[in-house]
Amino acid sequence: MAARRPVDDTTAPTGYGALLRTPRAWTFLLPALVARLPYAMLGLGIVLLVRDATGSYGLAGAVAATAAVAQALVGPQTGRLADRHGQAAVLVPAVLVHAAAVGVLIALAHGGAPEWTLFLAAAPAGASVPQVGAMVRARWVHRLNEQPALLNTAFAFESVTDEFTFVIGPVLATGAATAVNPATGLIVEATLTVLGGLAFAARRSTAPSPSGPAEPGHRQASALASPGVRLLAGGFLGLGTVFGALQVSITAFAEDAGTPGLSGAVYGLFAAGSMVAGVLYGLIPWRSSARQRMLGCYALLVLGCSTLWAMPNLVALAVAGLFCGLAIAPTLITGYTLVETLVADGAKTEAFTWLTGAIGLGLAIGSTAAGQLIDHSGPTLGFTVPLIGSGLGLVALVTMRGLLLAPAPRGRTVAGGAAAVRQEPAGAGLHG
Repeated sequence: MAARRPVDDTTAPTGYGALLRTPRAWTFLLPALVARLPYAMLGLGIVLLVRDATGSYGLAGAVAATAAVAQALVGPQTGRLADRHGQAAVLVPAVLVHAAAVGVLIALAHGGAPEWTLFLAAAPAGASVPQVGAMVRARWVHRLNEQPALLNTAFAFESVTDEFTFVIGPVLATGAATAVNPATGLIVEATLTVLGGLAFAARRSTAPSPSGPAEPGHRQASALASPGVRLLAGGFLGLGTVFGALQVSITAFAEDAGTPGLSGAVYGLFAAGSMVAGVLYGLIPWRSSARQRMLGCYALLVLGCSTLWAMPNLVALAVAGLFCGLAIAPTLITGYTLVETLVADGAKTEAFTWLTGAIGLGLAIGSTAAGQLIDHSGPTLGFTVPLIGSGLGLVALVTMRGLLLAPAPRGRTVAGGAAAVRQEPAGAGLHG
């Protein structure tokens, strides 16, 4: 297990300025931003391409969901390989496979190939998406080993960056597809993936050292072996249903109201609320433990989701979505803060990718469930999916919250006794 960082470091610098002054931080942040934009472009790019080629939204959504599920299932394995063999060793072949798979998907769609072949191409396209977000977080953990007070700020910065990519990425995909042809969105996505991924991989000096293969006779444990990681992945699965269901439900609600062009603005307010909350969250020197913050933030998310189904018009929905979004980034930040404390140094990238993959899987589940409900009962019922998904996640987190306590360092005991104690995660002290 990784060495525990001190939780009371009142003299250490905090804030985004101190974070971005970390030596060589910009050398990996800029290429990482380029490589992460495609993460929010792939699904929409597939929908635009397949819809144009086949005329079917249903088929387009199913092909996009196939890519999302493949990414959710394979991504953690990619993260595990990165922990073991190094980020560059995994990134370089991944971006090349991704570009090839996207090219094949475009060729099949435009060539009028059988529908089942589109699924065969979408699966490797999703599975090969580089897990740059998780790798950046692993680099922050490595770079800030001597500055633990800044790690919460780093995770806040990364969550805001994620939100930014989900605002800009779809705009790029749609703009490219509209300006030239529907395949252009995916061509831009693949190009950014290759250029950003290779540039990020080249910054080897800022990456954590690979753990190497397990010793003979000793199988290296997966990050998912930690019950706390499994619990957080379940919580993030519920969070993903919020993203997926809202995308579909807001679109359907706006169309039903006769203003389909406003759906993007409403979802943009949801994302904007999350971005603002994420920025502010990273500025606060938290005194509560990360576990307490996780439960509190997730409860606020459920509360926000509970109002969406009752909104009478698009303006009210936009306001409710804004307040719902305020809980998203703080929940994400705290989840990544917690999971980092639950695994050893050689499994951190994999642990981060399990959370990211859980969001992707939840997104696919949420969009599918909401779409079915909307087709049968109208757009209002689609908003019950975020409430159900997040509600189940909260129940799991509250009832099994003891799993979120990091194991005590080996050999450490309670003063005056022999029983080993479990430590509060990093962030339990002044600087969360």
